[in-house]
Amino acid sequence: MAEDETSGEATPDDRPQRTTDAASLNVYLVGPMGVGKTTIGRMLAADLRLEFIDSDVEIEARTGADIPWIFDVEGESGFRKREIEVIDDLTQLSGVLIATGGGAVLADVNRERLASRGVVVYLETTVDMQLKRTKRDRKRPLLRSDLPVAEQRKVLENMKRQRDPLYAEVAHLSVFVGEINGRKLVNLIKQRLVQGGWLAADEQGTEQ
Repeated sequence: MAEDETSGEATPDDRPQRTTDAASLNVYLVGPMGVGKTTIGRMLAADLRLEFIDSDVEIEARTGADIPWIFDVEGESGFRKREIEVIDDLTQLSGVLIATGGGAVLADVNRERLASRGVVVYLETTVDMQLKRTKRDRKRPLLRSDLPVAEQRKVLENMKRQRDPLYAEVAHLSVFVGEINGRKLVNLIKQRLVQGGWLAADEQGTEQ
């Protein structure tokens, strides 16, 4: 994907076609675990009148089992195969906001489909913030909750080194998620969508 050297974002020629109707826009959220893709995604989808879909939840629904079980039985490779199929199906829908799993960008084909079929928003954060948000979560097979914090940090730092360049590669725009209020973050994303030409100013929906 070509990038504007001054902004680090996709140039106009690479952007999905601008729409004046928010309901026909596709938005895909990418970013690491614990960044808040599901929470932010639900709020943003409601504002833009898009259908919200969590790709991990869709994988579980199709499999009839939760993600830790899939990892235990099929391994990460088995899960990634399912993820590729689900990402392909979901990105062919129209008027959706998809919260992707943290590792969805690992597959070249996923990055290609995400970048070409909608607007990809990269939610960035720090390892410290991830640790804070995932410390009680027992449903993340790649980050065991029984590990000492120092070991969890190493896992997250390794993931960050591997995945951050891929998030940046696929993203049309990036937003840093720190301690900012969820509503303010959603409003910021909408403003960036308008500034980028993907959304008309009068289609931003609710602002509070």
